[in-house]
Amino acid sequence: MRKLTYYIACSVDGFIGDATGDATAMYAYVDEEFLDFLKAEYPETVPTPGRRALGFDDLENKRFDTIIQGRASYDLALKEGHVSPYAHLRQYVASRTIAASPSPEVEIVGEGLLDTVRELKAQNGGLDIYLCGGSRLAGELFDEIDQLVIKTYPFVYGSGMPMFGAADCDVAPFALVDVRSFGNGAVVRTYDRAR
Repeated sequence: MRKLTYYIACSVDGFIGDATGDATAMYAYVDEEFLDFLKAEYPETVPTPGRRALGFDDLENKRFDTIIQGRASYDLALKEGHVSPYAHLRQYVASRTIAASPSPEVEIVGEGLLDTVRELKAQNGGLDIYLCGGSRLAGELFDEIDQLVIKTYPFVYGSGMPMFGAADCDVAPFALVDVRSFGNGAVVRTYDRAR
């Protein structure tokens, strides 16, 4: 069974963006040390245009071969003119408002998201599934999330977009399996769901 991993960046107070969803304040923490970590451990989580610009588009996927993202996350790429932002992954966008995909490489999932995720997790072989966000999508898929990889940056928003929007869940324990800290104050924690 493949894992669904919610790989997300947040502030110290647990917000993945400000009240409008803007997360650009976090970009300042992607310094050379942190970028080396991303290239070594999670190169596929950097969108294809970013990989090309940074000179590591040739790196193989290490952990994920599939991405699921929400409409708001996908819209960020569309605004930059990128209809297939993760061309190195199988791409799914959860959206009830996009009628047709602007790219043959991106599958729009309007209905049956939970069934699609379960089918992807049940597939044999391959790497795991990267849940890119956003907040509402993570809340909707909360029970299917097997792992959390939380990149925490050393600043406070005060208010904003929570990691899990509209999650209707009971207390769910996760076990800490790894912690990595960086000179700029960023910390990456990995948790596996205790099932």
